Amino acid sequence: MANNGKKKSKKKIIVFSIIGVVVVVLVLLVILGSKKETVLTVQTEKIQKRTITQIVSATGKMQPVTQVKINAEVSGEIIDLPVREGQVVRKGQLLVRIKPDAYQAQLERAEAALAMNEANLIKADAENKRVTGLYAKQLVSDAEMDIAKAGYQSAKASYSQSQASLKEARETVAKTAIYSPMDGVVSQRLAEIGQRASGSTFMAGTEIMTIADLSRMEARVDVGENDVVLVTAGDTARIEVDSYPDRKFVGTVTQIANTAKSRGLGTQDEVTNFEVRILVHAPEDVNFRPGMSMTADIETETHRDALAVPIQSVTVRMPKEGEKKVEEPREGEARLDVNKAKKKEEEKLEEVVFLVADGAAKTVPVKRGLSDDTYVEVKGEKLDSAEVVSGPFKAINRDLENGSKVKVENKMAKRTGASADTEKK
Repeated sequence: MANNGKKKSKKKIIVFSIIGVVVVVLVLLVILGSKKETVLTVQTEKIQKRTITQIVSATGKMQPVTQVKINAEVSGEIIDLPVREGQVVRKGQLLVRIKPDAYQAQLERAEAALAMNEANLIKADAENKRVTGLYAKQLVSDAEMDIAKAGYQSAKASYSQSQASLKEARETVAKTAIYSPMDGVVSQRLAEIGQRASGSTFMAGTEIMTIADLSRMEARVDVGENDVVLVTAGDTARIEVDSYPDRKFVGTVTQIANTAKSRGLGTQDEVTNFEVRILVHAPEDVNFRPGMSMTADIETETHRDALAVPIQSVTVRMPKEGEKKVEEPREGEARLDVNKAKKKEEEKLEEVVFLVADGAAKTVPVKRGLSDDTYVEVKGEKLDSAEVVSGPFKAINRDLENGSKVKVENKMAKRTGASADTEKK
């Protein structure tokens, strides 16, 4: 029995010894592994000179450069509409006729009033001349002379008023017939025969139709307040119209609004835009129609032979002299002061790219220039023909630091979004 006890004790000692050795080995492996330097796998691209064109993109609608809304200037029943929507019209062609009967009667009354006041004027003039002659011979009193003059002046004023009333009545009758002010197309017809139109001298009357010159079309797009300052008259634009999906058109910026258009005023979704008009140079076989949806890429500025890197290659890091960490506030210390300190530290961040040389990454400060959808212009020292880290995004944005060990793998590197596939053979 004693021997059995001794055997069991020896077994326990052996088992615990083995466990102890394993633990020691694991601890050593962890310590050695922690001392091993991390090597990050990255993709690179050679910095080259490129042509960088800055683009401002916007959406909008196609509209005629020139269009006129035809509104009623007098009220009445529409008795004639000799044109239809889509019809080509010439300047001076009849578009609308409003029933003129009431206005014709006013014209006739004005003509009669003018004739009567003309007769009164002739009579008053003769009487004034007669009294003037007698007054010169001192045969009439001053009072009689004054009455004769007043009668003549009154008759003259009534005659002038009748002339104005007659002119107004004629113009009113003329407004019952509306003629086209230009060559163009009836792009929209909103009224029908028998409908009553309302006219007003002080405000726009019933809108009857729109005449547009469809031979000259423009794109009207809304550009955000941050981008509109980049756009200038004369800039070239590349235009895609939804109705012509396989074609692109060229346009020129002709007008930039001075006043903003705001949507969602006073809400979190408030948007401030400025209207930009772009004259579209379309071939003869293209027939744009008002209201067609479109997208424009406005080329605001171009730099040639600019050193450029992929957009995602530019990130931010703290300069070496600014790497001191902002301490958390002590008890009783104002949180506001610490927040200000943190803000100051953030302001010290500088834009950098990572260059690869001898298996290590090196941060190089850069200044951004123009950018397009894929590349951004950079200015800095020792950039020409260098290998810049172009991916992955996580490594550029967070992991890489100055001096980080890297392994370059470009054969199967794929970059999405603003980047393109890169292969290094």
